[in-house]
Amino acid sequence: MKVCHFTSVHKTDDIRIFHKECKSLAEAGHEVYLVAANTEEKIQDGVRILSTNVEFSGRLSRMNKTSKGVYRKALEVQADIYHFHDPELLRFALRLKRKGKKVIYDAHEDVPRQIMAKYWIPKLFRKMVSVCFELYENFVAKRLHAVVVSTPHIRERFIKINPNTIDVCNYPLISELMEPSKWDDKNNEICYVGGISEVRGINQLMDALVFVPDIRLNLAGNFSTEALEVQVKEKEKWNRVDFYGYVGRNELLSIFHRSKIGMVTLLPTPNHMESLPIKMFEYMSAGIPVICSDFPLWKEIVGSNECGICVDPNNPEEVAKAIQYLMNNPAQANEMGKKGRLAIMGKYNWDIEKNKLFDLYKRI
Repeated sequence: MKVCHFTSVHKTDDIRIFHKECKSLAEAGHEVYLVAANTEEKIQDGVRILSTNVEFSGRLSRMNKTSKGVYRKALEVQADIYHFHDPELLRFALRLKRKGKKVIYDAHEDVPRQIMAKYWIPKLFRKMVSVCFELYENFVAKRLHAVVVSTPHIRERFIKINPNTIDVCNYPLISELMEPSKWDDKNNEICYVGGISEVRGINQLMDALVFVPDIRLNLAGNFSTEALEVQVKEKEKWNRVDFYGYVGRNELLSIFHRSKIGMVTLLPTPNHMESLPIKMFEYMSAGIPVICSDFPLWKEIVGSNECGICVDPNNPEEVAKAIQYLMNNPAQANEMGKKGRLAIMGKYNWDIEKNKLFDLYKRI
C-alpha cells in the first residue's frame, strides 16, 4: 500500500510516528511517506520524508499555516491511506475522505482532558474549550475509517464513537534493548527525559534534590516556557543538574546507561492518570528501576512487575526518600531493574503492538 503519515507538530524523528509506525510499515513492504513542516527532505530507513516550508509568528499562526501546508503537501502524495497525528489536522480529515482516501486519526493523547492543564489557555475558559473540542473531535472521528490511540483508556472513549478504534501502545522497541550497565559502575545519578513542565512535576523533582545529598539529575527535554526554564534554573540545587535539552535516540540511551534510577513523577491531572508514559517503559527497557507517581494504573504496572517504587508526586520529601532507599539498597534496586527489563521483553514492546497496526491497515 501507499501510505502517507503527516504531522504539523511533531519532528520527523518522533519516536511513535517515525521510529515505530512509519519504519515498521516500510519494513513490512509498504511505500511510506512522512510529511512534516520545515524539515529536510530525504529517504531514511525506507521512509520518504517530505517537507512543506512555512513561515509563521505565534501559536495560532503556526496552527493555521503549518497544518494547511502539511495537508496540501500530503495531498500531492496521492496515497491509499492517510494517517495523521495532530488534533489541529482534524479539519482536513473529512476533505481527504471526500476525495476517496482512507483516513486514520492517531490520537496520541486524550486532548479534552489535556486542555484542562494547558497553561496558555486562561483557566476561566478551559472547561468550555475542552467541551467544544470534544464535540468537534467526536464529530470528525465518527466519520473516519479508523482511530488509533495510544492507551486502552483512550480507546474506551473513542470506540463508542467509532467501532474501528484500536489501541497501539507506545511501548519500547525490542531492537533498542541494550545490555544494562552494572549498578556499581555508575555514579549516583537519576534521570528524567521528556517534556519539562510544571504539570510534569519538575518543581517537585528539583525540590526533592534538597533532601538527597550527592545525587545528580540527568535532565533531558525542552522546557514548556522560557519563564519556567528561568525559574527552575534558579532553584537551590540546579548545580546538581546536568541539562541536555532535546536529545536524539543515541544520546538518550547513553543517559539511561549511566543513570541508576528513572523518574516519572508527573502530577495527577486527568490526562496523566490514565496515560502510559513511554519514558517509564524506556527506563524499564534500560534495566533501571522506576520511581513514578502513585496513580492506580501505574501502581498496577510497577507493582505487578516489581520494577520500582510509587510515590506522591506532590511530596518532594517522599520522592527523595524513594531515591535514597534505592541508592542505599543496590541489590534490591538492581533486581527491580532486571524485572522491569524482563517485562518489556515479554509484554510491553513494539514488536507486539505493531501487528495491531498492520491488521488495521489490511482491514481498511
